[in-house]
Amino acid sequence: MRQRVQKEASRPDPPMHLAVVACGERLEETLTMIKSAVLFSIKQLHVHIFAEDQLHASFMEALEAWPAFIHSRFNYTINSISFPSENTAEWKKLFKPCASQRLFLPNILKDVDSLVYVDSDIIFLQPVDHLWHFLFQFNSSQLAAVAPEHEEPRIAWYNRFARHPYYGRTGINSGVMLMNMTRMRSVYFKNDMTSVGLSWDELLMPLLRKYKLNITWGDQDLLNIIFHYNPDFLLEFPCHWNYRPDHCIYGSNCASAEEHGIYILHGNRGVYHDSKQPAFRAVYEAINKFDFAKDPLTSLLDPLEKELLKTTHTYCGKSHTLFTKRLEHSVMNINRKRPRQR
Repeated sequence: MRQRVQKEASRPDPPMHLAVVACGERLEETLTMIKSAVLFSIKQLHVHIFAEDQLHASFMEALEAWPAFIHSRFNYTINSISFPSENTAEWKKLFKPCASQRLFLPNILKDVDSLVYVDSDIIFLQPVDHLWHFLFQFNSSQLAAVAPEHEEPRIAWYNRFARHPYYGRTGINSGVMLMNMTRMRSVYFKNDMTSVGLSWDELLMPLLRKYKLNITWGDQDLLNIIFHYNPDFLLEFPCHWNYRPDHCIYGSNCASAEEHGIYILHGNRGVYHDSKQPAFRAVYEAINKFDFAKDPLTSLLDPLEKELLKTTHTYCGKSHTLFTKRLEHSVMNINRKRPRQR
């Protein structure tokens, strides 16, 4: 009995769960996202990678090459892309290849209570733990947390162009989504198709059939429709948790980033891979090229700050201090927990 009690007392906290979907040319981008998540996180992390079968070996080879002290911080599983047998082709081609996979995670990962879903073009600039903490701020009805699609209605997309219902004033962006999947599996969702609520898996296909000719952004639009009719199920977090080029391309319009710095960078529109937004690309390349064995202060933060100074000819580059404000804290925390070099 004593040994059992001791074992229970020393049992680690359950891991945080992070999910991402990778299809097509998204291998390196996804690995960079995972790298940023593992690099800064405090608690153990379990990463669920959903990828096309031809990418599995490449993911495994890259992840297994990471050093042992990094492996001690996370586990991962690589899963095949999986859609309902009916309408597989339709779901797979919705918006970007395989992006709608995220809609089916509650029914695929049935043993997982909660997780963070992110698009592959996400870069964490601080621990996943701080995002995970929003789960403990959910009230009794909330089952997901996301950021708004925009802060400024005059230049927002949904309120100007959407041909379907959407959440709130400006819609939501689903590139970073915290989900209590136990609740998602157990509640019934109001909708404009039936007089009774539908479960999550009952809702998706009828929703696509009704709105497929009216949606532009695929699964994100479907989520906007769902939460338009179920706003009490959603917690909104501020824009610095999902900071995109829209927040600076026409001048800074994310007040919470101005105050706190950027917590999570979202390089949508392919900005990590072209020259249109060099500040976003500089952050991506700094994380991508960082060697785990090096000092993150001198090999990550310092070189990045120098690169960002070269981007001040762009509106986003003029806000370059926002890109490193929170990252600096994260780097200092890494240095405190790094194993000492002999």
